[in-house]
Amino acid sequence: MSKNIFIVGTGTDVGKTYVTGLIIKKLAESGVSAAYYKAAMSGNDRRPDKTLVPGDALWVKEASGIGQPLDEMCPYIYENAYSPHLAARIEGRPVKLSVVKEGFQKVSRSYEYVTVEGSGGILCPIRYDEEKIMLEDVIKALDLSCLLIAEAGLGTINSVVLTAAYMRAREIPVKGIIFNHFHPGDVMEEDNLRMCEELTGLKVLACVKEGDRELAMEVEALKALYC
Repeated sequence: MSKNIFIVGTGTDVGKTYVTGLIIKKLAESGVSAAYYKAAMSGNDRRPDKTLVPGDALWVKEASGIGQPLDEMCPYIYENAYSPHLAARIEGRPVKLSVVKEGFQKVSRSYEYVTVEGSGGILCPIRYDEEKIMLEDVIKALDLSCLLIAEAGLGTINSVVLTAAYMRAREIPVKGIIFNHFHPGDVMEEDNLRMCEELTGLKVLACVKEGDRELAMEVEALKALYC
């Protein structure tokens, strides 16, 4: 079975998929077999044959260079760019945790390191009808520790501290923080890093600059985060 970690963002569009691609690329280039998984993916385009392309998975696959087939990366793919619970309601294919777990276990049996990406932020509803599934339920069902991805800029202190506090209250383990869109030497962003570490007790593990193609982190330290 694989070693695994779950990627949680402080919200939508903080760059979870981008950073995940860099993480998996780093692992793959070290010589281990690395894979990607995501329970539910919204806002996807259709191929000419009308099937949906799992956009986040495709980007990660191309950015990291892994050979993992797209069809094992995500069991629930939606066209509408909404929260998964709403996209699923409109498109008539609600998420089942049993299916998510089965797909994850299959990937875990085939690869050494599996990086699981979440949808939205920690409070993202994955299903909300007669059955209620939040993102935290997926994390707990897969029994994973997390990495927190956040924007480096204005407003991040609030979003990082609130997310970390919520996860701690729910007994969801967080290994550390990776900041995206970081500008070295920016006084505010440098202070954001210090304040987030101080207020959460979590370590900033890496910072990703605009356009980075490599994760600025030792690969052995990265591997040590997986369990």
